[in-house]
Amino acid sequence: MKNKIACIIILLLSIAVFGQEAKQIDAYAEARAIIKDLDSIVNPNGIQERYKADIGGTKQWVFVRGQDKENPVILFVHGGPASPLSPVMWMFQRPIEEYFTVVNYDQRAAGKTYNANDTVSLKNTIYIEQYVNDAIQMAEQIREKYKKKKVILMGHSWGTIISMKAALKRPDLFYAYVGIGQIINTKDNERLSVEFAVKEATRLKNETALKELMSIAPYPGNKPITRQRIIIARKWPQYYGGLSAFRDNSRYFFQAPLLSPEYSYSDAESIGKGSLFTLSKVLPEFLDTDFKNVKTFPIPVFMFMGRHDYTTPSEPTAQWLQQVKAPAKKGIWFENSAHLIPMEEPGKMLVTLLNEVKPVCR
Repeated sequence: MKNKIACIIILLLSIAVFGQEAKQIDAYAEARAIIKDLDSIVNPNGIQERYKADIGGTKQWVFVRGQDKENPVILFVHGGPASPLSPVMWMFQRPIEEYFTVVNYDQRAAGKTYNANDTVSLKNTIYIEQYVNDAIQMAEQIREKYKKKKVILMGHSWGTIISMKAALKRPDLFYAYVGIGQIINTKDNERLSVEFAVKEATRLKNETALKELMSIAPYPGNKPITRQRIIIARKWPQYYGGLSAFRDNSRYFFQAPLLSPEYSYSDAESIGKGSLFTLSKVLPEFLDTDFKNVKTFPIPVFMFMGRHDYTTPSEPTAQWLQQVKAPAKKGIWFENSAHLIPMEEPGKMLVTLLNEVKPVCR
């Protein structure tokens, strides 16, 4: 009898917990519906499409949005690895869509694309050159589908590695390149990021932070870059505002996919799964990334640099920009941003795109 009562109690508790989770999911669904209504492009001259494209032997989700089909096209290559922008574009992109058609895509093993493919077949395709070829093929398809001579190539964080290589390989496809949170040399970035965290932790006498940071010193050093070392190396720079300026966390960014009209609850969960699946496979190549020897760039290049960015520190980018030769080049500092410029200073980002980038689309 006691066992029966215990089982009933467990069952009731399970139902209660499930009910709470269901209510939470339903609450997200209601919020998503409101955002979807606001975010809908109803202009008859506009474009709002999402579809799975055959890219590099995989189905990759593509999201195309703009208020006027005649506007220039931006191909936005997201960061991560496997941190898609499509589920957060609702937070910042709408004003940009008045002047540009913006194409986001979930890279192989990222977000909705992770759910759309068999991971067994994906596992041997997770390397940088494949991502570069994907971006090139995406640009070719967009150019043909939307009858454009060229597109603007924009990369964020990890996506800057893919984008830089794509621009160097196929400059004929692109009017210009825009780097946001640009990576020039990964090991330099990792070192500067941790040095910043140690400096802040010392200044603020944070013994917990210093103890954890000393446990991975010297970083990156000559020891293997394990996931545990990376977690510590990211934790404290981000805590001191190196991801979002003046914030000790970026919950608004990481939780935003739950409200995305493009993503289901399952899609949002896939972001973390895709990141775990991808990171170990690309980590060695990622750590060896180095563009310091690139002395000439074939297309106009614009670097959007967060003054407080200590996820991919901006100073190496500013130094690289000084010595590179390009048809046109400019570095733009975002004084109130760290790594998430599109969300932190969306107004300045739009104005900069209009004043600096759009004029080269001729």
